[in-house]
Amino acid sequence: MYRLLLLGLLMLLAGLQYRIWFGEANVLQIVALEREISAQSAKNDKLLLRNHQLEAEVIDLRKGLIAIEERARSELGMVKPDETFYQLIDNTRQ
Repeated sequence: MYRLLLLGLLMLLAGLQYRIWFGEANVLQIVALEREISAQSAKNDKLLLRNHQLEAEVIDLRKGLIAIEERARSELGMVKPDETFYQLIDNTRQ
């Protein structure tokens, strides 16, 4: 009688262990999903930082012409009509 009860309990334990390790939403899948979540969180943090930088740039551009002028000078190489452009070449690199 006790052997049947013990055998039944062991079968129940084995069935539950099977569901934990190999069934639907098992431990291995949960660990893999947690890794994916942490990787996606890192990507989201980088994108959030980029969005804040772009938002600050938009605010600067809306504020005034100084930011627009600075951007035109640095990115497009623009010069005001009454200015003279000088390009310095570094001859020490050879």
